Amino acid sequence: MNLADIAQAAGLRTPIRHQLFINGQFVDSQSGETLPTLNPHDNSKIADVAMAGAADVELAVQAAEAALPKWSRMAAMDRGRILLKLADLIENNAEELARLESLDTGHPIRDSRMLDVPRTAVTYRYFGGMADKFQGEQIPVEVGFLNYTLREPVGVVGQVVPWNFPLMFTSWKMAPALAAGNCIVMKPAEITPLSSLKIAELMAQAGMPDGVVNILPGLGAVAGQAIAEHDRISKIAFTGSTATGRRIVQASAGNLKKVQLELGGKGANIVFEDANLIAAVNGAAWAIFHNQGQACIAGSRLVLHEKIADAFLEKFIALARSIRLGNPLDPHTEMGPLTSLQHRDRVLSYVDVARSQGGEVLSGGIAPTGDLASGCYVEPTIVRASSWRDRIAQEEVFGPFVTVLTFKDDHEALQIANSTEYGLGGGLWTNNLQRAHKFARDMKSGMVWINCYKRVNPGSPFGGSGMSGYGREMGFDAMREYTQVKSIWVNVDAQIAPHYARP
Repeated sequence: MNLADIAQAAGLRTPIRHQLFINGQFVDSQSGETLPTLNPHDNSKIADVAMAGAADVELAVQAAEAALPKWSRMAAMDRGRILLKLADLIENNAEELARLESLDTGHPIRDSRMLDVPRTAVTYRYFGGMADKFQGEQIPVEVGFLNYTLREPVGVVGQVVPWNFPLMFTSWKMAPALAAGNCIVMKPAEITPLSSLKIAELMAQAGMPDGVVNILPGLGAVAGQAIAEHDRISKIAFTGSTATGRRIVQASAGNLKKVQLELGGKGANIVFEDANLIAAVNGAAWAIFHNQGQACIAGSRLVLHEKIADAFLEKFIALARSIRLGNPLDPHTEMGPLTSLQHRDRVLSYVDVARSQGGEVLSGGIAPTGDLASGCYVEPTIVRASSWRDRIAQEEVFGPFVTVLTFKDDHEALQIANSTEYGLGGGLWTNNLQRAHKFARDMKSGMVWINCYKRVNPGSPFGGSGMSGYGREMGFDAMREYTQVKSIWVNVDAQIAPHYARP
């Protein structure tokens, strides 16, 4: 089938974009190279997408530099209006965006409709409203002087978006950067670029000036490396693996660009003996099986008090086995495929790792057969570890794979929670108010959820510590990440002369 036929079969109204977006135009790459993007449901080809190289990055940077003076000096309210218009357009094109995201990533259409698209729109709307409300300060200094600060945009920023939530992460990355007055060179993941390119189309419709946003699908080792190393890009914001994050830090050293990293996680989801068991079971399933476990904040370590572990697991295993796997475009599907065959095989390899270290597979651990065999599917997998030191309790699997651990008391629970190199997200389920706040304080985690999990909002800072990176998405913290402070001193008292003044 050609692109028009594929679009029609998926219920899309407009052509599937498959070129680079530079200076307000969709263009082929300088090299002419392309890479197929596949439907993970059956690994059929959706489109051959242009792959950017260093030459395309240079053109995008030139376009961003040319657009920066006008965009950064535009009235903040006017920048905000464009982002608000974009939010409206996303909502007006919600069904098409949802179908495109599900076709390209494997997200169940029910999640794309109810979560991915609305979260994307609300984030652009939040930062559209933020644009003219982020301000400097007046600082009380010595008598006779006025000191105030300005928040200035960083300049041209590079952004690298991962493949697990490509649509939503366009808003997390671009909305605060644009609200603050920056121009952007963004690289979506090469295997899931389609929704990002659709956003570029909608940005043009919203009135975004040419060159302010440039979107370059491409390989991380080529386009991503060129962005990280470019000496006229002032900041890079990256979401992805810790290993790649380290390489980006090294590549950024040439011009000492600002770096913001949101990396891996190994979230501890702790269930205490006094927890509401039904709520905790449902919450734990959401924490690990939503989006097939492909989330940096996934509750991938299920830490159970030994008194309730058996009762919890009985209900949890039954729930996991009831989850409906299937075509992500089917509204009855509850869990779709992983995003690539390579990643499916990596997730399944951890079943062998678990068994080699004495782990017990309680459920799943295989790829389904039958109609789903040609896709990138993995059954919801629950594995009991022999120790919190096991690899499956330390390494990020990034799939529908949860490691079960047990504890005797609060001290041991906290020890387990803080036993990995990551520090992104974690949760706990308890009715003990003092315990809840104590654990929230003591867990080495940038985010903690109490009697819930994976709640996000554009007003709430998102990020971690340790090997989970540094810097924050969302909220006022994100605006700080995309601005720099300028301090201005004014002598308001003519009687105060500078040192060494002569009559």
